Amino acid sequence: MSRRRKPSLHAVILAGGAGERFWPASRRHHPKPLLEVVGGRSLLDATVSRARRFASPDAVWLVCGHEHATAMRKASGLPANRVLVEPERRNTAMAIAWAALRIRAEDPEAILAVLPADHHIPDARAFAAAIRVGARAATRGDVLVTLGVQPSRPETGYGYIQLGAAAGPEHPGLRRVRRFVEKPNAQTARRYLRKGSYRWNAGVFVWQADFLLRELQRTAPALHRALSPLRAKPRGRNRDAVIAAYGRAPSLPIDIALLERSQSVWCLPVDFRWSDVGTWESLAEELARGDKRAREKNYLIAGELLASDARGNLVWGSDRPVALVGVEGLAVIDAGDVILVTSLERSPDVRKLVADLNTKGRRGLT
Repeated sequence: MSRRRKPSLHAVILAGGAGERFWPASRRHHPKPLLEVVGGRSLLDATVSRARRFASPDAVWLVCGHEHATAMRKASGLPANRVLVEPERRNTAMAIAWAALRIRAEDPEAILAVLPADHHIPDARAFAAAIRVGARAATRGDVLVTLGVQPSRPETGYGYIQLGAAAGPEHPGLRRVRRFVEKPNAQTARRYLRKGSYRWNAGVFVWQADFLLRELQRTAPALHRALSPLRAKPRGRNRDAVIAAYGRAPSLPIDIALLERSQSVWCLPVDFRWSDVGTWESLAEELARGDKRAREKNYLIAGELLASDARGNLVWGSDRPVALVGVEGLAVIDAGDVILVTSLERSPDVRKLVADLNTKGRRGLT
């Protein structure tokens, strides 16, 4: 009798987001994953490098938008047939479902590790080890695994996972998920931190492609129906099927389409450093981590800074010096054609400004 082949592990990197909270450095033509913000390499490059620690070279995939597909292909270094180009934005549920269909057509028992393209995780070895633990659980075929990061502060910008009972002796460390919680207010976030039974939702998932698609049929029937053209032709010259499916698909995040509605979700709590570097404030916090003099310093990402009696500022310069006098806690971002000045605390509100610019027809600036 022949041995059953061990399911292969594929990495699916999601790079379709707009990165609006990182404006004006993140733009339509140069989105956030392509930015070099930490460690002298782009966020996408670091993500691909992490993926290659647990997935073979032909098992790393990228899902991105059509407006920056050329740049993403070049930056990722992936073969053209491993880059799935979305014709329009339909949020993460559609992107993941399409990738699952495409990979399942080639590898019916594939396990998928879904990774955002724009997160910062310094310990790539610990991350890969966690993915492998999740993959072992996912080979059961009836479990959806999500990574839960140990909170270090009462963060109001992240979603949370409430941990339930242990998954069982066969899967040490894994916990059943009691519920997902959307971004809480400050008081609630402090309570979660005290309780110790909550984790940050990192948006990193591990599951069997086939089980994911079967669960979506139950939890997101409209999305399942939209996938019909791709089920008929999941690979090859199928651009018309992709366009038809995206034209019908609802715009849903995977949390709402699947995770909050499924009874088969487990969480792997992890304690390595993680940041979505989603705002200028979170980037400043990441750069200051472990620095005892952080409050007295300024952080320069690019360009030249001239500072006098200024501290705790984040500066991204261009081809001219940035001068700061007597200010504290600012983000100053010079993109050449526009300059952003905001308090770090209010930097998440940048996306509202981007929305206003688009509404007013100033898309050239976004």
